[in-house]
Amino acid sequence: MARILLAEDDDNLRPFLARSLENAGHEVLAFRDGEDAIPVLDTGEIDILVSDLVMPGINGIELARLAKDKAPDLPVIFITGFSAVAVEALETVDGVNKILSKPFHLNSLVEAVNRALAEVASS
Repeated sequence: MARILLAEDDDNLRPFLARSLENAGHEVLAFRDGEDAIPVLDTGEIDILVSDLVMPGINGIELARLAKDKAPDLPVIFITGFSAVAVEALETVDGVNKILSKPFHLNSLVEAVNRALAEVASS
């Protein structure tokens, strides 16, 4: 079981993402934007960051940079509906494990999280 920080501004999507990860045995701390998620980064008690790229205020890229400043080996998975933004994310944040383009199957998210956690555990 991992502790997942989830940042997704879509109020309809966020509960489905959180529930699918919880059903896979993970603990999920879900927030509607990057700004609300920052205090959790300060605790240092998360195992992976799953974030939408485009959010109001602090976007996913900025949130990932803050997270990586505190925990350089923290796995990061981005979710997005904007492919051009996804390319930018790969170029500007070190250590992005996966980018999932919306729409995606919930099993794809669970698989990506489990794979990223396994990569960290084996290194």
